[in-house]
Amino acid sequence: MATAVADSDLLHKLDAQGDQFGIARNVEFLLRAPSAEKATTVASFINDYQYGVATAQGLDDSPSILVVVHMPIEQHAIQSVSGFMACVCELFELDYDGWGCLVQTQGVNAHSNQ
Repeated sequence: MATAVADSDLLHKLDAQGDQFGIARNVEFLLRAPSAEKATTVASFINDYQYGVATAQGLDDSPSILVVVHMPIEQHAIQSVSGFMACVCELFELDYDGWGCLVQTQGVNAHSNQ
């Protein structure tokens, strides 16, 4: 439930900036891992099943997985993918840190994240 509320809040912020949700863009999801090994394992899982393009990062001090999915952010789509990322975190005992993307308006981009 908390993820859905946070997703809705971010969508409201993006809407206030004039975002056109139907325009596909790279959306970044951040999953925080307790260890470098777990980050590498989860990145491989996501890449193997082509759920997105995952990169294990910060392996020495703050391991995490950055997952990029090219998609529109209409509410039904972003909440489905965000919910899936939250489920992956539950499955692998990670912390889901939300998503962010560039605002897409008629030719103008700005950055916003949760």
